[in-house]
This record gives sequence, structure tokens and C-alpha cells, in this order.
Amino acid sequence: MDLSFLGIYSDIGFDLGSTTTRICVKGKGLVLSEPSVVALDKESKKVLAVGNEAKDMLGRTPDNIIAVCPVRDGVIADFTATAAMIKAFLYKAAGKRPIIKPRVAVGVPSGITDVERRAVIEAFTAVGARSVALLEEPVAAAVGAGLPVEAAQGSMIVNIGSGTCEVAVISLGGIVSARSIRCAGDAMNNAIVSYMRHQYAVTIGTNTAEELKLEIGSATRQNTEGTYDVKGRETATGLPRNVRVNAAEIRGAISDVVTGIVNAVLDTLEDTPPELAADVLSSGIVITGNGAYLRGIDEVIENATGIKTRIVDGAENCVVLGTEVALSKPVILRRSEVGRRR
Repeated sequence: MDLSFLGIYSDIGFDLGSTTTRICVKGKGLVLSEPSVVALDKESKKVLAVGNEAKDMLGRTPDNIIAVCPVRDGVIADFTATAAMIKAFLYKAAGKRPIIKPRVAVGVPSGITDVERRAVIEAFTAVGARSVALLEEPVAAAVGAGLPVEAAQGSMIVNIGSGTCEVAVISLGGIVSARSIRCAGDAMNNAIVSYMRHQYAVTIGTNTAEELKLEIGSATRQNTEGTYDVKGRETATGLPRNVRVNAAEIRGAISDVVTGIVNAVLDTLEDTPPELAADVLSSGIVITGNGAYLRGIDEVIENATGIKTRIVDGAENCVVLGTEVALSKPVILRRSEVGRRR
């Protein structure tokens, strides 16, 4: 796994997400964004494909090949597969000039355990990283969104990823109050899969559920709402079946997840000191992450809190862009690195 035989050094920012891995190289910006999926030979465990190619294999592999998502709920679930995936992505990101012994900053959930923290560090050192800094995702997302996190004022961020939703109020480069819940994009997909199974006796995959969510999913009723034809497998017979569902059904299926996100925002505000809460009231709430694109999520949060809420342009890339910026700002690294506050 060691990359030390290669020839150049660099600083790299990583967003090792449950669904997507993103990489920024200092001075170059975003250089890679691919699914966090690895295809392996079942017996030898040899890596056959990663990223887009591996994702296409999900649910379609023969008996001798397995396609796995080694990162779940924002943390490493399969160490060997994750290390292999990181190595392959580094090669892809580097192109003709391979990167070796990089200084790495990785965005991780603020609620990560010590065991999960060590697993991330070991995965990157296994492929030759000379140093690994773990940044709490809310701080990384806020930096990537351009919020004044180093100032003596409160900034509120809601980063809705695939595995986790990170909510935090940040001041002077550190987190003042926060919630990290494993209730985000993946949970919405699983809720849709469960709804289709119980309501229509049809089994669908998580990729199909993701398509449904993107096409007609919403957190609140929209002015224009459509329907979607879902292809799945009938539970009783095992035969293919087509079902038409509408936006209201999908909204109902994911409503508990949306409620969980809103409650995390309210709980974080409740723990925020009055002075910083006043700052948030003035500056508003910012939403980042893939989940920011769920229609109406900003409206639901704004209605629940009474605070102006907006979605950042390029919301999905804020965490990885924030890790890249943090590599040049020692103060942010020092105040927000996971483990040091403990």
C-alpha cells in the first residue's frame, strides 16, 4: 500500500463521504469526485474497480465479485477496502504526476469516536501520508462556504451529508455548540426503500431510491409536483414490476428524517450562548452538503427557527474545499482538529 516509491509531495484535502469521496489538491482545487465504492474479488480481495466503475457494479456482480461501500455513516466500516480505495483515488487524482507522502486534512463527523478516529488516521498512513489532520465536518463546511469562522461572532452551519447531518454554531475557529446525527441522505434512501416494500410489496435498490429522492423528493409541498415510474422486483413472485409513485408519497416516506434534522438544528440553537444566538439571527443559517439539494429543506428549517436560511452554491463541495483551505490556516487546524478538544 505504500506510495513512497513515487516522486512529489503535496497537501491534500479529503472528504471521505459515505456516498462520495472528494479530493482537493492545494493550489489546484477539486481534482476528484467519485462514488465511495470498491469492487473486490471475493476470494483474493483484489481490487477490481473503484469509484464510478465500481458503483455501476452494485447489485449486478457475479458470485465471485463483491461491490462494497466501505464508509458508512461517515466513518470507516471496512478498513482494508477503504485503504485500497484511498490509494486508487490518489492515483486518479494525481494523473501523470503521482502524489506521495502528502500532508492530509480529512473532514470527519464531529461525533466520531476515538476508535473511528484512529481508523481514519491509519487508513491514510497506510498509503503513505506523512501527516493526517482530522477536521470536524461542520468547521470544514463553514470554511468551504466562506463563513467568517475565525471571527468573534457566531456562524451556524447545517451540513447534510449522506451518512451524517452535522449542525454547529462556530466562533473563533471552533465549535461552540453542535449536534451530529446519523440521519441524513442515506437514511432518506433507506426510508424510501422501506416504503416501497411495505406499500407496494416491491423491492428496489438504494440507487433507485436516490433517483426517486432527486427527481420528486421534497421536505415540504412544492408548487409543481410530479410522479415517477419505479422499476423493482415484486416481493411475492420475484418478477420485475413497474410502479408509479407521486411526490407526496416520497415526502411522507422521508418525513421522519427531515424532522430529525430540524430537531438537531433546534437543539443546537438551544445550547448556543445568547450573544452568539443573536449573531446567528442576524447572519442566518447556512446549509451545505448533498442533502442541501432536497427541495424545501431550507424552507422547513427557516419556518421552524424563524431564522433566514440559505443554501450555498456548490454545497456538495464545501467540506473538501474547507479542508484544503484549513491546510494553509494553522489556527483552524489547531482549534478544530478532532481529538484535541478532548
